[in-house]
Amino acid sequence: MWDKLKPYILSIFIALGVGSLSAFLVRDNVYIYDLLRKPPLSPPAILFPIIWTLLYTLLGISCARVCQQKAVYPDEVFDALLSYIFQLIFNFLWLIIFFNMHTFLFAFIWLVVLWAGILKMIFKFSRIDTTAAYLQIPYLLWVTFAGYLNFMIYLMN
Repeated sequence: MWDKLKPYILSIFIALGVGSLSAFLVRDNVYIYDLLRKPPLSPPAILFPIIWTLLYTLLGISCARVCQQKAVYPDEVFDALLSYIFQLIFNFLWLIIFFNMHTFLFAFIWLVVLWAGILKMIFKFSRIDTTAAYLQIPYLLWVTFAGYLNFMIYLMN
């Protein structure tokens, strides 16, 4: 049983760790969200950690599912994991750009690249494990919504 759960626990831990580290690094600046003029549909700040915890968990599950196919698709898994790492790094840095640097236009451009990276990751995951790819649809949708929020915050502030 442990052998089957271990890759999932490790992958979820890594994804949540990346998210937690970025949240820790911006902790002194998240207050800015409450001070900004925000567009319609802006969720309350309390929802963000809840949603991101769910999304990072799904990221970890997907990554574990893809990694388990390494024996069958070694090159494809390696390529998919590079896309996974790329988008995870971009995700990590977006928080710092937005909250610590307050460069909202640059953060939006960064988010567009992140969105493209997520789409690429989903495509690569789909060639290995369709469930892993489908588990990333909420992430893509949330980042799309975050793009709307980010761009409107840029325009309004």
